[in-house]
Amino acid sequence: MPPSGSKTSKTGTAIIIKNFAYTVPSSVAPNAKITVTNRDGVAHTVTMKAVNIDVVVQPGDKRTFNAPKSAGTYNITCDFHSFMHAKLVVKK
Repeated sequence: MPPSGSKTSKTGTAIIIKNFAYTVPSSVAPNAKITVTNRDGVAHTVTMKAVNIDVVVQPGDKRTFNAPKSAGTYNITCDFHSFMHAKLVVKK
């Protein structure tokens, strides 16, 4: 089961940004649709440099992107806040 604050369904997966931290699901399927919700009062990014994903999410906004197509563990960082880190696990 995904950690509290995230959810998985047949239509996609959610990542929540709150209190300058990412809440990510335990894993996602390759190429899954991911919706990111920013609950902070400042902009953040979901950046995975290894696969050229860089999504800017404004305060109170939602953005979507597709997970990497290959299984693996991908580091997530925020371009604006270098102390923000998480890992996205993609598996079949």
